[in-house]
Amino acid sequence: MRRVIAAINMTLDGFCDHTSAIADEELHVHYSELLRSAGIILYGRITYQLMEFWPPLAKNPSGDKAMDEFALIMDKVPKLVFSHTLTNLHWDTATLAKKTPEQEIAELRQQPGKDIYVGSRSLIVTLLNLN
Repeated sequence: MRRVIAAINMTLDGFCDHTSAIADEELHVHYSELLRSAGIILYGRITYQLMEFWPPLAKNPSGDKAMDEFALIMDKVPKLVFSHTLTNLHWDTATLAKKTPEQEIAELRQQPGKDIYVGSRSLIVTLLNLN
């Protein structure tokens, strides 16, 4: 059975905000290593749209080795997006979920493959039934 892993930036006091941390070389290398074991990443709409920064960088590298490597890895990992408002996605490796997060994860866990990463705080809250 595949593992489900929360993969989001969070401060020690539990604050989730991509603008409050510095995305330096160390952070990009860390997440590149993590994503090598990812079979799929689950996103909500907001986080998915933030991550749409990476496909252009994968096609046109910046010259920053750590950032460019992360962009290439991120671009290749399949993504499943949960949204009530998006009707299409512009990332080749992303698809819109057709079922609830609980249903999708239950099915994904039964399939062979690498780990399932949850990259969206709202999905983690939903899965933990804390909402």
